[in-house]
Amino acid sequence: MSFGKICVSLHLIMKKEIQALVDTAVKGIQAKKGRGIKVIDLEGMDGVVTQAFVVCEGGSPSQVSAIADSVEETMRKDLKEKTVKTAGTENCIWVAMDYIDIIVHIFLPDARDFYNLETLWSDAKTTDIPDVD
Repeated sequence: MSFGKICVSLHLIMKKEIQALVDTAVKGIQAKKGRGIKVIDLEGMDGVVTQAFVVCEGGSPSQVSAIADSVEETMRKDLKEKTVKTAGTENCIWVAMDYIDIIVHIFLPDARDFYNLETLWSDAKTTDIPDVD
């Protein structure tokens, strides 16, 4: 097998692993009724340290906290993944969870509007995930 074919095979494997992380994060968010879920694909973008953002919001600090706990538990149970770093849990206005290949951002609505990550990365492919009722 040529080096080029090996690189293509590794790339496909990596994409599947990243998609599994994204899907599992979304599952954890939806379990606690997180809303406005967007997946921002950052693959191949200049100056990024991760492959994707998963962005959502909760209606209150306690819901933001519950969503973060659910994502952490779902990632651990389903994929045996742990966060490298979680920030923002002391006030739950914006919680960021770093899984290296993806970063999960959980906002209160006002903070999401203020930081507006979606427009900062407007040239990236964005997928809207429907809210669950």
